[in-house]
Amino acid sequence: VQLQASGGGLVQTGGSLRLSCTASGGSFSKNAVGWFRQAPGNEREFVAAINWNGGITRYSNSVQGRFTISRDNAKDTVYLQMNSLEPADTAVYYCAAATRIYVFSSIYDRSSFYGYWGQGTLVTVSS
Repeated sequence: VQLQASGGGLVQTGGSLRLSCTASGGSFSKNAVGWFRQAPGNEREFVAAINWNGGITRYSNSVQGRFTISRDNAKDTVYLQMNSLEPADTAVYYCAAATRIYVFSSIYDRSSFYGYWGQGTLVTVSS
């Protein structure tokens, strides 16, 4: 399965963007999906995760209340709605799918939970 993140761009502080994660070469409709981000000079960090049917979502403290993760399995797409963006949100955003289907582990915030990664999309928030 190949994942592709899209929807990044340049936005002003307080603005919104919606990122999309799509799959090719297979489906991830039965896999949990996570979003991670990596800012220049920083390590990759967890942003949000969703289980296979959308019934469970988790967020990092830094985005809780501002970002919303959702999915449309009929379209094999996972979204990350980002509101009230701040310069600290500037990063390359990556989506990833869990290795095992139907599993949503307590380590959803760790890279090791995910076996499939997409190319990132750059989000730049100007002050």
